[in-house]
Amino acid sequence: MHSFSSYFPIIDRYTYLNTPASGLLSKPVLDFRRQHDLLFFEGGSLFKEKQGDFLAEVREKVGQLFNCAPNRVALVPNFSYGFNTLLEGIAVNNTVLLLEEDYPSVAWPFISRDFEVNYVPIDAHLEDRIADAFAKAAPDIFAFSIVQYISGIKIDLDFIKDLKKQYPSTIFLADGTQFLGAAVFDFDTSGIDVLGGSCYKWMNAGYGNGIFLFKPEIVDRVAPKTTGFNALQGKYKPQEGSFIGHFEPGHQDTLNYGSLGTAIDFINTIGMSTIERRINELKEEAKTALSARGLLDEAVVGRKQHSSIFNIKGDATLVATLNEQDIICVQRGAGVRAGFHYFNSPKGLNKLLLALQTSKR
Repeated sequence: MHSFSSYFPIIDRYTYLNTPASGLLSKPVLDFRRQHDLLFFEGGSLFKEKQGDFLAEVREKVGQLFNCAPNRVALVPNFSYGFNTLLEGIAVNNTVLLLEEDYPSVAWPFISRDFEVNYVPIDAHLEDRIADAFAKAAPDIFAFSIVQYISGIKIDLDFIKDLKKQYPSTIFLADGTQFLGAAVFDFDTSGIDVLGGSCYKWMNAGYGNGIFLFKPEIVDRVAPKTTGFNALQGKYKPQEGSFIGHFEPGHQDTLNYGSLGTAIDFINTIGMSTIERRINELKEEAKTALSARGLLDEAVVGRKQHSSIFNIKGDATLVATLNEQDIICVQRGAGVRAGFHYFNSPKGLNKLLLALQTSKR
């Protein structure tokens, strides 16, 4: 595939750099949603009779994409719902390590439950800071976003894998909302015990669907209390116990989770490795160009690894100027956030750079 405008028509009109806020809906997902509701309209409960098998198939697609057995995949409405459900099964006397200024949905659920929380600052030496914190006092839980939503700083997953080997008793909880769908990822060989994420951003699956992946041993360390009739319904729940059922206590929405399954099908037609390669090529070009113009924070410039999210020095006036030129991005933190997905192009990057240059005159 060379052009993605037939799948995402908006990119013909706009330079869309706002995936970190809201991913686009692809034409295949739109077609599925239209067909789904038509079939439900025509068939009612007859259409819903096979929803258990349908949802099991979505879990299998998730598991295949990220290498996690489907009986360890929970389908949730969004990251925050799943994360709060998880924390309800963890005693508050556990110590927690967080990253300063991480996404609120990672930090606030711990704070609201009165966990003992310590923080690590996010800078160019993030991994060293984390290693030092563990050496001083290994936490019971380490929770973090793989990619920071404001700066785009991406934690080194090889570092996480090594850290988990050094501290196997610490539970590693990760938010992958700004990561899933942007890179090849093998959950079972990672150092992460629980990975959750909403799928409306880089997965381009629309709103109302998210996933949680669990390592087998986490079942013995977490005891979620949420339950309901659906907690023991479905292909993987009666046979494998009810752990994922705690995250799916009520009736599941086949429209939203079917959208996720269709989005994964579309990802597979392109190839996750192709998506990762396209993003990496564009983000390296963007980082070099933005760094040369002095538009990135030193914490980003000084790192070897980075995501495709950049926080460009600027204010609301710059956002308005870019939007007027059909460049879609938003203000986050102290700057203007722009994110490059696989459907973006060097032409779009050049348009952004020209607009930034012009705005300084």
